[in-house]
Amino acid sequence: MPKPESCRYTQTHEWIAQDGGGAAVGLSDHAQKEITDVVFVDPPKPGRKLKRGEACAVVESVKAAFDIYAPVSGEVLAANEALAKDPGLVNRDPHGEGWLFKMKPENPAEADALMDFKSYQEHLKTAAAHGDH
Repeated sequence: MPKPESCRYTQTHEWIAQDGGGAAVGLSDHAQKEITDVVFVDPPKPGRKLKRGEACAVVESVKAAFDIYAPVSGEVLAANEALAKDPGLVNRDPHGEGWLFKMKPENPAEADALMDFKSYQEHLKTAAAHGDH
């Protein structure tokens, strides 16, 4: 699975990492810390067509339910079946075994337009300074 430094990030804290013919999508380490204890994950079903920015999954924690947004447009190839039995993987290994789904991006340039790790870290600092999460 990807190292955080090799991923691209959205302002809503999803990461995407190109993986051969597809791309893995997950929640950033920052996001899983904010959400706290994940108790349920409802990923998108394989075959579903997503538009960039579309709500496509739900992660529930002991605090609340959070929508997960598609970082790019494309088709869902696979959902992380392990999360059904162990949703806490999102907390324990957000860039590894806690990935949410894999997809085939329609346009790889969409991912290139997202924040790189350094830009994402700056985004987090700016958001924290303004009280945003």
